Amino acid sequence: MTSTTAVVIGLGSIGTRHARILRELGLQVATVSRRDGGDYGSIAQAVAGARPDYAVIATETARHADDLQELAQAGFRGAVLVEKPLFAIPAAPPKYPFAHVSVGYNLRFHPVMTALVERLRGRDVITVAAYVGQDIRDWRPGRDHRTTASATVDAGGGVLRDLSHELDYLLWLFGPWHRVAALGGASGARDIDVDDHLDLLLDMQRAPSVHVHMDYLDRQGIRRIRVNVDDDTIEADLVGSRLIINGKATDFASERDQSYRDMHVAAMRGASPVCSLPEALGVVHLIDASERALRTKTWISP
Repeated sequence: MTSTTAVVIGLGSIGTRHARILRELGLQVATVSRRDGGDYGSIAQAVAGARPDYAVIATETARHADDLQELAQAGFRGAVLVEKPLFAIPAAPPKYPFAHVSVGYNLRFHPVMTALVERLRGRDVITVAAYVGQDIRDWRPGRDHRTTASATVDAGGGVLRDLSHELDYLLWLFGPWHRVAALGGASGARDIDVDDHLDLLLDMQRAPSVHVHMDYLDRQGIRRIRVNVDDDTIEADLVGSRLIINGKATDFASERDQSYRDMHVAAMRGASPVCSLPEALGVVHLIDASERALRTKTWISP
């Protein structure tokens, strides 16, 4: 790890978490909030005052493009991590002057995901089923879920963006994608207008049949991926932190913040397997294609 001073832009729940983890890693951390509570009120003030060499953008998804531009205009030239997804809608970014730009898909660093990658190496994949669901009312205890960015269209909310970890790791493991179809939408069950459940069917380069389910409804809270290869059925349970092969489970030690710590160390260096800018743009394009597939009720190709 080469960075010594970080600035975290945005002090919602995820920004506060990033700031704490970076301090635990030994960095000096300055914070930017347009509301009360930050060390600085603007990005320009933070870059001039704290002189950071690592920046984390943890604002609402709809603000990411503007915040990256403001960071560049302030003269920042170090490494940047942007919370996922990179943008709310597809956009060709300018040529940023930063050392590296990474995006916060920390599940790439989960020990069960690492084990899954090893088990799939060199094997032909037949089917993939990914499932993620958690009741949005449980996400941020003490807050009305209806007022959060996750529940707001203008802020970039909805399951496709909030739960885009699934799209990232599927592209990382099995991409690129050839076509996508979608079902789902806004059920009204949680009194929000954004899409709260979605099912995608994907044809991908390494997996001809991929099903993805994502929702804001599941009372149990599940995140898993199930893969059929020639002679094995492999399930990665990311909540239970276990890999199950043909019914036999292996547990992995998984402290809640470790994947974030590992991601930050990799992002400071621009090192694999952190999600790169081009990879993150690929996720944004798949989100857009999935929404078009949902609206048109047709298969969409890149």
